[in-house]
Amino acid sequence: MSKISISSHEDLAAFVGKEIGVSDWHQISQEQINQFADATLDHQWIHVDKERAVKESPFGDTIAHGYLTLSLLPYLWNQIVEVSNFKLQVNYGIENFKFGQAVVVGGRVRLRTKLVECLDLRGVTKATIEATLEIEDQKKPAYRGNVIFLYHFNH
Repeated sequence: MSKISISSHEDLAAFVGKEIGVSDWHQISQEQINQFADATLDHQWIHVDKERAVKESPFGDTIAHGYLTLSLLPYLWNQIVEVSNFKLQVNYGIENFKFGQAVVVGGRVRLRTKLVECLDLRGVTKATIEATLEIEDQKKPAYRGNVIFLYHFNH
């Protein structure tokens, strides 16, 4: 898969209303879940206790934290686009975000993106991107919502 090259507001704005791209698949491992649990101090058993999760969880195994899957967004976004000619990118917001389905350990996910809006705010590009995290072989996504990035492009 080749990345989309973005080096200006105009390059990005050309995608308004269109799919920007889809990332590669990423497999969620128990090690990644455990490291996220350590980093966030969220050691709920449905994430880290495999034996209990297999016996008691409705998912039949451990699951990734919802916020772990959300934290993959920048990594997966950077597989879709290559942004250049900018001084700074800032995470500005998240809107209308819903977690639709848990990602079971070993599951593979990928990001599908569409540009909803691209505004020029006095030289700063505000990009609203619909982000859908698809789960391999599942109809419902792990999540869907809008993320907003601010790009300070060089002029």
